[in-house]
Amino acid sequence: MRTAGFVLAGGASSRMGRNKALLKSGNRTMIEIVVSAVREAAGSVTVIGPPEIYSPLGFPVFPDLKAGAGPLAGIETALTRTEAAWNLIVACDMPRVTPLLLRRILDAAEANPGAGCILPESAQGCVEPLCAAYHKSMLPSISLALATGVRKVTAALPLESITYLSLTDDSAFQNINTPDDWREAGGTR
Repeated sequence: MRTAGFVLAGGASSRMGRNKALLKSGNRTMIEIVVSAVREAAGSVTVIGPPEIYSPLGFPVFPDLKAGAGPLAGIETALTRTEAAWNLIVACDMPRVTPLLLRRILDAAEANPGAGCILPESAQGCVEPLCAAYHKSMLPSISLALATGVRKVTAALPLESITYLSLTDDSAFQNINTPDDWREAGGTR
């Protein structure tokens, strides 16, 4: 199965007060942690975000095609740029994701050839669309949703295209959005 990996890093980090992707945990930034996990799971990684910020880190970077339109626009950019059928797309603020967990998502994609996206679902029923696999065939639906003002990722996905993957490790999907989130996750400045 041909796959590609993408890390979304185009957000404003307004609740954090500074660029959360560049916060350090040990000797690596949050984005470096996520990039490493995505690359190991998918075999490649590209960052979707401002090249002027992320290009110096040494991996391919493309800006959002629709700046300021949120994560759905980042997914659209990734699906526009990709040549792979399945695309692992992960937000830069999930430093607890592991290559093993991400590989499970891609394995589910391979096992569900008719699916358009594989969305992890927690034991509590919470869905995580920013740590998921998207088939390139989802691009028209996502582009149409953006063109009509939809910004919520799950609202842009046709229900019949979604395959849910039950996962029990909810901590892997912890988003780091505020300084308190970062302290609780054990991050450093």
